[in-house]
Amino acid sequence: MVLLSYLIPAAGLLALLFAFWRTRWIKKQPAGSDRMKEISGFIRQGAMAFLAREYKVIAVFVVVVSAGLALANELSGDASWWVAVAFAGGAFCSALSGYFGMNVATMANVRTAHAAETGLNKALGVAFSGGAVMGMCVVGLGVLGLGLFFLLFKSMFGVSVGDPKTGIGAVISAISGFSLGASSIALFARVGGGIYTKAADVGADLVGKVEAGIPEDDPRNPAVIADLVGDNVGDVAGMGADLFESYVGAIVSTMVLGAVWIKPLSYSNPDYQFNLVLLPMILAGVGIICSILGTFFVRTKEGGNPQAALNMGMITADILMVGASYGVIRWLVPMQVAGEEGILLDANRLFYATVLGLAVGVAVGFITEYYTAEGRGPARKIAAAAQMGAATNIIKGLATGMLSTAFPLILIAVATYGAYYFAGLYGIALAGLGMLATTGIQLAVDAYGPIADNSGGIAEMSDLPKEVRGRTDKLDAVGNTTAAIGKGFAIGSAALTALALFAAFRTQVGVGEISITDPMTVAGLFVGGMLPFLFASFAMNAVGEAAQFMIVEVRRQFKEIAGLLEGKEGVKADYARCVDISTRAAIRKMIVLGMLAVISPLVVGLIDLRALTGLLAGATVTGVLMAIFMANAGGAWDNAKKHIEGGAFGGKGSVAHKAAVVGDTVGDPFKDTAGPSMNILIKLMSVFALVLAPLLKAFHGI
Repeated sequence: MVLLSYLIPAAGLLALLFAFWRTRWIKKQPAGSDRMKEISGFIRQGAMAFLAREYKVIAVFVVVVSAGLALANELSGDASWWVAVAFAGGAFCSALSGYFGMNVATMANVRTAHAAETGLNKALGVAFSGGAVMGMCVVGLGVLGLGLFFLLFKSMFGVSVGDPKTGIGAVISAISGFSLGASSIALFARVGGGIYTKAADVGADLVGKVEAGIPEDDPRNPAVIADLVGDNVGDVAGMGADLFESYVGAIVSTMVLGAVWIKPLSYSNPDYQFNLVLLPMILAGVGIICSILGTFFVRTKEGGNPQAALNMGMITADILMVGASYGVIRWLVPMQVAGEEGILLDANRLFYATVLGLAVGVAVGFITEYYTAEGRGPARKIAAAAQMGAATNIIKGLATGMLSTAFPLILIAVATYGAYYFAGLYGIALAGLGMLATTGIQLAVDAYGPIADNSGGIAEMSDLPKEVRGRTDKLDAVGNTTAAIGKGFAIGSAALTALALFAAFRTQVGVGEISITDPMTVAGLFVGGMLPFLFASFAMNAVGEAAQFMIVEVRRQFKEIAGLLEGKEGVKADYARCVDISTRAAIRKMIVLGMLAVISPLVVGLIDLRALTGLLAGATVTGVLMAIFMANAGGAWDNAKKHIEGGAFGGKGSVAHKAAVVGDTVGDPFKDTAGPSMNILIKLMSVFALVLAPLLKAFHGI
């Protein structure tokens, strides 16, 4: 079975080869008129400039943290400094996947707009192919990176079981740094990209739509290019890093519990514990193949429903994954093993836990679709409330977001208990991995959205026929829902993955049962419960402050550039100035938010380990609730606005439309900045605590 580990990086390479093939196909598609190419060039230039500046800041953070991890682990004598190398590797792979995805998305947007001149199916094919490149780069680099580091550490430390300081225990301890690197980059990318895109979006909407009364993506609006750039840096690079972190975290947490929680029975082969460490990576590799096959089922007819086509691809991949996972699990675990609580595990129980996670992930996705889709009741009721003004629209959106947390949390609770019943803590980790097993196509569907959104902006600015913008708007409306579904998957898996990482941390530091009557634990619980609110406050304020600068700049240009607002021929807005405002605000604000997530578990862990367990538990509960509430409320507000723009309640320019724009503006930082950052926050804190476990044990003399 040791030879099987060499097939893991091969699965990652397969995903990257598929991404390369789709990239070449996209390049061959026509890019349209010179005007379309010019606008696309502005977007591409702004996106790549932001990414370069963001990565320079992140590089400094990675170097400093890597050096600190190496030094601390070396001095403690209880862990390997190789965790710092894995940390840098995880950060590099996450950043590289974001770069690849952004590069192709800014290439596919103009080609989608041109394809929309031909028909809906052609445009869907180009946009989805661009998203597929992002999805396959994320899973490919994740599995390739983990596979190569696993092979490296296996050759260094061996594969013996039983001692956490040698063999497979040392391998897993070192490889956890890869997950920490991925989580760190994800937080910076998600927060930085979210601040950028929403500062531009809010400024463009409030001044352009509400004050000036000009259409969305009108070339007269100075913030329109920054807004289109933001779709890429926030919803392509940011979401890519988000799901890269979720994907890697789910795999690593399962590997950790396979190494420290599973105990071979006296009558079973000890190699089966090694197989349980390999199992999550093998399942991830199989998920790549299922995702690739699922992409071939995404197609629609002219006048058809793009959402149905995208759902068909995801459902096909999920069905294939169920069958494949059963065969893989029975092959790797043919006999019983036992967990620390004396729970006996076999292939069937492990399979049930995996499928339970997959099923709950799909269910959470469909619930998210219900609460956010333009054609569903909740979004339409929010649109109806806009007839009475912005206040009632906002109240209805907040109530909808709060209500939308109920069923997903119940399902997550069912998945947690059910997975534990079937396979203990290892089963909970497997359920989290099951939710993300087909991340390749889930992210493809998600990343398709901003490409479709960009294509609509390019069509508007290039004065393409109304039927072209109609096709791109249809793709874009679906993209809002697919983005919400992607966030639902990420949030659901975050809850289970954070719990698995939390359990692994407890096992590593030797903390026993957690008592809610213990004052230190309760103190940590309260502080942890507060952190997501504090984090959300900082993120929302960052967007608001940056948006204020954007609003002032757009108003200034309308006032000082003669003929701009009137659309005088030859008069152009200063797009670069608005791009720079969003860039500087995002880079500056993301540093504070990133440090909050890293420093909190370190400080509390140095005070008391029981307080740290409470901190992680409290942050997980409120973080998941905040994530679902904010993501769904924001998505519902956005699609309520689009419902009105489609002709309902007076259509564009009506009182209801202006109120809905305000609601959508409030929802923008909800769904694209603060909300999706929550799942990264709770996992980053848990994985950082896990990496710090050997150091904290040494500090407290355990």
